[in-house]
Amino acid sequence: MRTRLLRFGLYADEEGLAWAGSVVDRAVGSRNARTVGLAVVRTLPDGMTTADLYDHLAQQWAWEHPGRSSGAREPVELRVRLVCSLRTWRAVRKAVLRGLCPQGTAPHVCRVPWCAS
Repeated sequence: MRTRLLRFGLYADEEGLAWAGSVVDRAVGSRNARTVGLAVVRTLPDGMTTADLYDHLAQQWAWEHPGRSSGAREPVELRVRLVCSLRTWRAVRKAVLRGLCPQGTAPHVCRVPWCAS
């Protein structure tokens, strides 16, 4: 087993971050994996900001919620470091994706606009 990384771009406020964190916790808790780090990143190592990288998520919010204020939402990157096998990492990632988007590919409005990298 080795340390592996999950990364998700989110357009979220504190409540949305807490919800996404709970989705990750459920996915990890049901498998043979251990979370060794969880970080919300706003500035990337190359000096680029998450607002630059995930601006499309803010646009998605505006399109899905015309006329509504985005409030305290901001583009961030949620990074989760796990100790697990590659097979388990894949299963956890798949479970997180299903948790973030339980409607699948059917047309819907996301609770928290997101993307996986």
